[in-house]
Amino acid sequence: MSANIVRQPIIGPDGEAVAYELLYEDKGVSLYNQQDTMAANMIEDFLLQMDSTRLLDNKKAFITFTPNLLEKDIPKMFRADSLVIQIEDSILVHPVAQKLIEGYQKQGFQIAIKGFEFSSRYFAILDIVDIIKINMSKPNPSLSSILDISNSFQKTVIGYHVSTQEIYDTTKAFGIRYMQGAAVAESMYTAVPQMEHLQSNFFQLIIAITKEEPDVDEISNIISRDVTLTFSLLKLVNSAYFALRNPARSVKQALVVLGVGQLKQWVYLLSFKNSDGKIPTELIKTSFLRGQFCQELAAYLPNLPISKSEAYLMGMFSTLGLLMGVSLEDALEPLPISEEIKEALLNGEGVCGALYNLVLKYDNADFKGMAPYAEELGLEQNIVSQKYLESAEYVNQIWNDLMSPYSSESDS
Repeated sequence: MSANIVRQPIIGPDGEAVAYELLYEDKGVSLYNQQDTMAANMIEDFLLQMDSTRLLDNKKAFITFTPNLLEKDIPKMFRADSLVIQIEDSILVHPVAQKLIEGYQKQGFQIAIKGFEFSSRYFAILDIVDIIKINMSKPNPSLSSILDISNSFQKTVIGYHVSTQEIYDTTKAFGIRYMQGAAVAESMYTAVPQMEHLQSNFFQLIIAITKEEPDVDEISNIISRDVTLTFSLLKLVNSAYFALRNPARSVKQALVVLGVGQLKQWVYLLSFKNSDGKIPTELIKTSFLRGQFCQELAAYLPNLPISKSEAYLMGMFSTLGLLMGVSLEDALEPLPISEEIKEALLNGEGVCGALYNLVLKYDNADFKGMAPYAEELGLEQNIVSQKYLESAEYVNQIWNDLMSPYSSESDS
């Protein structure tokens, strides 16, 4: 796969992802340029090489299309119920664009216009537009009027480029309920400071289960020291989801059922439940994705001074401060992790720092910022893109497996 592809979640009012926008880049040429053949090839490669359903977790994909791509019937490569056809405002001056859009809407596709402005030329197409996306990163004196128009036409509004806490606060103050951008998941989850985690079994367990060769006896002993972890583990493996013929009655039996692979995600998930039981879904999934992404890329870096399992920790701990409601430095200070990992997370230094920065830049669709780190590490673009997509698929699969026991219990 020659293109960089990343998914960016569109977050609803409950903090859950309702859809993903697929952002593309091919050697500096993005989908928003008029390189229609390249863009079409990228979409085709994506569909041929990846399981888009698993990557997107059965949620809709927002993809920007140029007039030529619409004319070539490229959207028909997707099912109508899995795609939102996104168009830039400049498409409105194209002589046949409106007719094409009308045709796709009649076929059941939703239409989103990106970069909506307060202009009379928009009124003619509002009947065929389902979603209005507003760029929140730049001042817009017409924003109130745009929102009034959107509400009167009963259109869904999404604020995008929500990249800072200030922009998030402004977007929320205007009553925009759907948002997209690097700061959204972080801003929507406000943790109560939980410094007691630092003295608990939690981090000892995380370290133990992410070793190259986990010691089941060590893991069992750590869990057994914590009545909450023991109770939750036994409840999990004895749930309807696993449907055991004979119930697991010990921690060791439960570990055999769950497996070390699922255990590390389950522990991390469980540890950051709010007091009301709500899980910061997107932040936790971001932790898993970055951890898996770091680990996958580590296999291509023979001079990396940390193991693959340590690379996993480095990526997973990137959101630790936010999840705990403390600074990342405070969260990391007492942990028995290598200095290379701490320096990478706090200062972006060394080879580990280059890997960490690459993962962060790619995850935020900053392909230009990612490129120097990939070059420094000697990683080819197609490897980075492929491992990102594989990691995203894996995380969705793990997430669904982890959440299934809770769903089964609530249904029973």
